Amino acid sequence: CAWSIERPPGDTAECTFCHTSSEERCSTCHQRHQFDPRVARRSEQSKTCHWGKDHRDWEAYDISIHGVVYQVNKNDPSNFDISKKLSDADYVGPTCQYCHLRGGHHNVQRLSTVYTSMGMSNADRGAPLWKEKRDTWVSVCDDCHSPRFARENLQAMDEACKDAGLKYTETFKIAEN
Repeated sequence: CAWSIERPPGDTAECTFCHTSSEERCSTCHQRHQFDPRVARRSEQSKTCHWGKDHRDWEAYDISIHGVVYQVNKNDPSNFDISKKLSDADYVGPTCQYCHLRGGHHNVQRLSTVYTSMGMSNADRGAPLWKEKRDTWVSVCDDCHSPRFARENLQAMDEACKDAGLKYTETFKIAEN
């Protein structure tokens, strides 16, 4: 990944534990001995890899409005019926899996963001891949929100990531000196 090149080798040594290929490692999301799809549909399952100093995705989701709705309602089957396949789910708020594995597809990269980490902060936002990813996300968000709302929020997120990326780069330069 482009973002890992910027990081010290010690920070990325364990990346291969999860990032060999999630499609080939079923036990990453489905518990090895139980293999219950209902377990894999819960947002907490993403926490296995996506939390901590190098992946703050869980923390970001958990304190977001979507995460709060999930935490408050997750044990109520009328709000989160995890016995249903994702393609049939009608949750009161999105789980990580509902958006990133939309329709029950297992290719997580299909619905990943362009900036995987801070190193992508200076990505060319006019590139065809950027537009394609944005349009795809708007189509995901417009399950519940208007396309305008989705685009405005994605733009705000992009700017926040860009600013954070610049600070991240600045910090490394200071530490290097």
